[in-house]
Amino acid sequence: MKLFLATLSTLQGQGDFLYNVCLRYRPYILESFYYVTPFVTKLIPQFGDFLLDSGAFTFMNNTKDVDYKKYAESFIKYINENNIEHYFELDIDSLIGFEEVKKLRAYIEKETNRQCIPVFHKSRGIKEWEKMCEEYNYVAIGTIGEYAKNPEILKYLLSIARKNNTNVHGLGFTQLKTLQNYDFYSVDSTTWNCGNRFGTIYRFNGHNLDKVNKPSGKRVVTNLTLQNNFLEWVKYQRYVDVNYNYRGYNV
Repeated sequence: MKLFLATLSTLQGQGDFLYNVCLRYRPYILESFYYVTPFVTKLIPQFGDFLLDSGAFTFMNNTKDVDYKKYAESFIKYINENNIEHYFELDIDSLIGFEEVKKLRAYIEKETNRQCIPVFHKSRGIKEWEKMCEEYNYVAIGTIGEYAKNPEILKYLLSIARKNNTNVHGLGFTQLKTLQNYDFYSVDSTTWNCGNRFGTIYRFNGHNLDKVNKPSGKRVVTNLTLQNNFLEWVKYQRYVDVNYNYRGYNV
């Protein structure tokens, strides 16, 4: 199973450190198009794998005058210029409706000459999930938190994908203690870069991550905390890759 680390742009300005980590570990990285920087773009060839999130959710919530067609054109240009193999669709159903999203999906796929990773939401219905799994070899489930209280539904969705030999990505999967209970091909998490906010230092213990909280009244050193936590999560990422078996097939 591939555990992608998201929001690499928080390490902006720490190029030497990041480049050395990439050379040694070839990490799996997910970055949002909304936040992607030349700093991250330059490093893409050094990643073991890279997923480009459309940034649709951030785009909708941070833009008053939404010009999604102009945004889509910039998205297409970036994908083509940087030869991005795996990218998520612009799942802006709540903005333009699912029928228009499907038209937009088809247009982006035509202009990039490659399939997107469509993103399933409960509002689309189980029939649409079945169709996605029949037509695509790599799909995603959004808003994973909705299934936290009823994991059997999540397992049911994954079983449908498995019958179709379709790989599934769990967007924003943060329940790492239960990660190995699900048949995901890949997931992503931003938790690694929360150390500065909560004063948490991570340590990989050989099979999991331990959290060490800062002493009361003390503050963490921002750059050093980011570097440490990223490196320890990359080590954990390697462990997950080898030890969390995936029963599907590779894309």
